[in-house]
Amino acid sequence: MEDEAPLLVIVDGANVVGSKPDGWWRDRRGAAERLRDRLAERGLPGRPTPVELVLVVEGAARGVASVPGVRVESAPGSGDDRIVELAAEEPGRPRLVITADRELRGRVTELGAEVIGPSALL
Repeated sequence: MEDEAPLLVIVDGANVVGSKPDGWWRDRRGAAERLRDRLAERGLPGRPTPVELVLVVEGAARGVASVPGVRVESAPGSGDDRIVELAAEEPGRPRLVITADRELRGRVTELGAEVIGPSALL
């Protein structure tokens, strides 16, 4: 029997960073790097490993590098569109999207992904 692919966790970087008023707007790239580092250190609290963590960044946060344990995807346009693309790539795989964006939640739920809010990471 083939091993099941690990849970694909797609993090809406702009939405998660923006959910905590800690001055992120002054340094969007730095805020995305701090989120990436926190994900690499803690993983996804309450979820069994292994998981594949993908942090999607956009705008001023583009160019944040991947680190062991967290792949960073710089969206060429809309971060939401890139998240939907990632969720659609492997329809048979378990997928979890972390966002509070209502429209995005609807789009990825239609693809069969589970959705939780940013508080799971904060």
